[in-house]
Amino acid sequence: MGLAILIFFDVAGRGLLNQPIPGTKEIIQNSVVAITFLQLPLAIFTGSMLRTTIFADAVPPFARRLLRSVGYVLGVLFFIGLVLSTYESAYDAWRIGEYEGEGALRVPTWPVRGLVLLMGIFGAYAYLAMLYYDWRNRLIDENQAPGSA
Repeated sequence: MGLAILIFFDVAGRGLLNQPIPGTKEIIQNSVVAITFLQLPLAIFTGSMLRTTIFADAVPPFARRLLRSVGYVLGVLFFIGLVLSTYESAYDAWRIGEYEGEGALRVPTWPVRGLVLLMGIFGAYAYLAMLYYDWRNRLIDENQAPGSA
């Protein structure tokens, strides 16, 4: 809600007074990335990630489980790749105190870079957990979190 209010006042200030709020771009840019990555592990764990059921609906339950497993393994590999490619830049941003923006507002980049790194670890864990729960028959419904009914 706070971001929506900030955007509203920035647009209003830009249009009515020809004076935007300094630093709005940097705040919004970093906040959107943070919000997106913060919700990734829960989206994975609750079965809310974007997927298609065109193949899954046409095959028997065991083949459906294999398709899910391939997706889980690909998810784990993707997030491991994200963590490996993000670690160095997140560490460097923290070490040198990297900032984004000029003039009135400078936003540190290390919190968002660290958040991407941390949520990458949690994302890989979520996919591993889903793989484990699926093969242990602890998924009641493939569209829900393990154990929820």
